[in-house]
Amino acid sequence: MAIALTKSTWFIVGWVAQILGILMNGIYLVISKIGIPNVGLAIILFTIIMYALMTPLQIQQQRFTKLNAMMQPELQKIQNKYKGKTDQISQQKQMDETNAVYEKYGTSPTGSCLQLLIQMPILFALYQVIYHIPGYITAIGDQLRLVAEDSNFVTFFTKFVEGLENKTLNASMGSGEVENVMDTVYKLNTAQWASILESAKGQSFEANLQSVHTYINRATNFAGLNISDSPMNILQPAWTAKNWGLIVVAVLIPVLAWATQMWNLKVAQAGQNKNKDKKKDEDNAMAQTMNSMNTFMPLMSAFFCLTLPVGIGIYWIIGAVVRVVQMLIINKKLDSETEEEIIKKALEKSNKKRAKKGLPPQKITNAAHLSTKTLAAEEQEARERAEEAKRKQAERNKETQEKIKNSTAYYNENAKPGSIASKANMVRQYEERQLNKKKK
Repeated sequence: MAIALTKSTWFIVGWVAQILGILMNGIYLVISKIGIPNVGLAIILFTIIMYALMTPLQIQQQRFTKLNAMMQPELQKIQNKYKGKTDQISQQKQMDETNAVYEKYGTSPTGSCLQLLIQMPILFALYQVIYHIPGYITAIGDQLRLVAEDSNFVTFFTKFVEGLENKTLNASMGSGEVENVMDTVYKLNTAQWASILESAKGQSFEANLQSVHTYINRATNFAGLNISDSPMNILQPAWTAKNWGLIVVAVLIPVLAWATQMWNLKVAQAGQNKNKDKKKDEDNAMAQTMNSMNTFMPLMSAFFCLTLPVGIGIYWIIGAVVRVVQMLIINKKLDSETEEEIIKKALEKSNKKRAKKGLPPQKITNAAHLSTKTLAAEEQEARERAEEAKRKQAERNKETQEKIKNSTAYYNENAKPGSIASKANMVRQYEERQLNKKKK
């Protein structure tokens, strides 16, 4: 039995995709009623609605980012305090002190994990719905069924696909079941449609195939691109035909994917309180890794949107733009709140969870109000005190050595063996050895 590729079969993701597919189908039906049956437009509206529904999760994510920025000076102090200490007791103390800081701010080291865990299956499901449009948009599925249920067409189409020697289409076709045929016809790009329409002239299913092509072409055409095509596949024939307009539009998909991801990262970083000490940041291995990822990920987005169908690129780009708008609005709201207000809200939420566990509420401490500037000033004062103590100790050691030298200077000259002077020298040498031991 062939595997039907028109709907997602992924564990959990497939269930979520089924729900999201209902929304996608509803959007398409609405825009079809007003005379705009276009999958590209449906994807844009679908993406905007889904990210709007996920706004509460985005707010929690941004709030955690703010809290994390407030906590960093204290967390760094703890890290510096236990730097180089690998014994079990020190490691446990470091963990306990770190957890205490998180509790003080009403959050936890895994504060952003829940949001990500919820968002991940949703985002994967969004991708699956867009990738398997015929299975979720009934109007398109009904059009494709006109030819997919015709046995003459299935025989003809099977040979046509085999002749193309296209691995993707052959895998989609399977053994020629109705669902597989529908899915494969939908995946045909512009050049393949032109070829099959030419080959189908005079066949009994020619009229139906032409009707399906007209509908699918209108539904899947977005800014001159077939959304089931990848920009890479579009560029090859467009370059041969010197169709510069099509080339520009096709190139814009990966370029906009890269640009919007870079914009997304820039806005996300702007919402964080960054360490102004450039050298420390450069020496920070984690910061260097993040900088590398921030360069690599947008490039990967561009690559994916170059090789995957245009519909995926539309979703990727619109999703990034919506996230930026969300972050700008949320950050503006959070910027209007004082640190105390942000911490208070986090603690209120944390205390509700603590109450369910029968734990006492966590109170805001004065330390939770310390700003980065205050903590930096404290660290500087501590360093200055340590340096001053070290300088005074060096002066005391120097004075002690001078006293020893002065008290034995007379005996260092012309001392005869067995004389009082030689015995005094022995005492001086003993004292110097004791002083050296104390220094070590």
